[in-house]
Amino acid sequence: MAEMKTRETGASVEAFVAGVTPERRKCDSLTLLNLMRRVTGLEPKMWGARIVGFGRYHYVYESGREGDYLIIGFSPGKAALSVYVMPGFSGFQALMARLGKHKIGKSCLYINKLDDVDLAVLEELLGDAFAHMKRKYGV
Repeated sequence: MAEMKTRETGASVEAFVAGVTPERRKCDSLTLLNLMRRVTGLEPKMWGARIVGFGRYHYVYESGREGDYLIIGFSPGKAALSVYVMPGFSGFQALMARLGKHKIGKSCLYINKLDDVDLAVLEELLGDAFAHMKRKYGV
């Protein structure tokens, strides 16, 4: 069975964020870092080389594949900020409608810059998603 590529590492979150470019992306990363700390009450961990994650849950698929993954997190990509919301967005339509300019994937929210979204709505979304995962996975 293939091994999960993205896993928690011992790398420094602070060093990673300090190295983010351009400066606008670094400022947005610092804002997300503080917002997610507030929402989760946890300290961040690096997952792989480019993902800052908060919390951890254990999943088991019907196929028998299992692993651990972050509950919420972000990655400051070149084209956009990727915000990881592991329960997905199907239960959060009302919040998504108020969020502002964004795109979504299955469990990933893509934001060009934080000025494009309502940070209070983003904080509520992340808090609700984090609480959902804690209830579902008992973490």
